[in-house]
Amino acid sequence: MDRNHTAALLISFAAFSLYQGGAMAQDSGAMKSMPGMHMDAAAAPSGSAAAKLGDLDISGGYVRAMLPGQPVGGGYITIHNTGKTDDKLTSVTSSSAGKVELHEMKMDGEIMKMREIKGGISIPAGATVTLAPNTMHMMFKQVRTPFKQGGTVPVMLMFDKAGMVDVNLPVVSARGN
Repeated sequence: MDRNHTAALLISFAAFSLYQGGAMAQDSGAMKSMPGMHMDAAAAPSGSAAAKLGDLDISGGYVRAMLPGQPVGGGYITIHNTGKTDDKLTSVTSSSAGKVELHEMKMDGEIMKMREIKGGISIPAGATVTLAPNTMHMMFKQVRTPFKQGGTVPVMLMFDKAGMVDVNLPVVSARGN
């Protein structure tokens, strides 16, 4: 992957991201009209992927179509732990990408920063964790073929206690709908 493209993507995310008191980002009117920058974290598109693995209910899974020249792709999912034991999403793999990282975006002063989450994402007992635009998400790197609307991206989600589950994430528009 070209570092200049990655830097440009990160700068774009930072320049167009909103932050409200540590909560999920909300839409701004200007961002809704920009392909790939729609930040609605509240609702997954219709037809999103779902699965069940032990005490984990997985829903709202999807990826966005990639824009021309975009070097990485983003994936999103909601995980609800109905059990009495904490679990952890330790990693994600996909045959559609050479590497999938778990990422988060946070404000550092007035700068939005994206970083890999080392060690996985905790899924506390009784809690729901959402990987959504502008917050925690799956970052697909070394994408073999750009994600195109109407396709699917296979992923394997690996959890510390529940094990592994395969999910086919539908590719929605770059706007997320």
